Amino acid sequence: MESIKLKNSLIYYYGSPSGYLKDSTANIDTLFQCEELTNWCKEKKFEPCFSDGIFEALARKEDVSQFMKNEETLKNVRIWQLKADSDFSMRFISFDEFKEKFGEPSKDNFEVVFDGSLPTNNIDAIYEICNINHPDGYKGHSLSMSDVVELYDESGSEFHYVDQFGFREVDFEAQEQTQAFDMKM
Repeated sequence: MESIKLKNSLIYYYGSPSGYLKDSTANIDTLFQCEELTNWCKEKKFEPCFSDGIFEALARKEDVSQFMKNEETLKNVRIWQLKADSDFSMRFISFDEFKEKFGEPSKDNFEVVFDGSLPTNNIDAIYEICNINHPDGYKGHSLSMSDVVELYDESGSEFHYVDQFGFREVDFEAQEQTQAFDMKM
């Protein structure tokens, strides 16, 4: 018996519906995340994306095409972190503190440490993925306060500053950074 089978766009692992194929992405439940499935994906030239809830959804639905139609369109994700040569006092601070000391966050001070696809558009889930199980190609530290998560597609981008509690949507275009200085004599 083969341990992994692909039938009608469904991926079966030891007989259990563990994921589905959409375009060239193998969307697989994290319950089945293992080296064997990851290697199978690479061998078949599929991009593996592991996320929760796929097994339950597949077990409830008989028609995988219906499951795939109802799935939200995933955006690409970029993770921005402060450059190594940026002012150290910018790091790991709340949005309000950042804005007060340095103005709005600007791309000029950040660099991309990840640019790719993840199995969700949910910012909280992206935060968890980028802290617990860094995706392939992730070259930064675990997602932390003062980092920026960008969700983008052909229609544009939305940027989310990782704040002290949750996220703050920001306008993250390149802009001149100004810092207030005390001009006391």
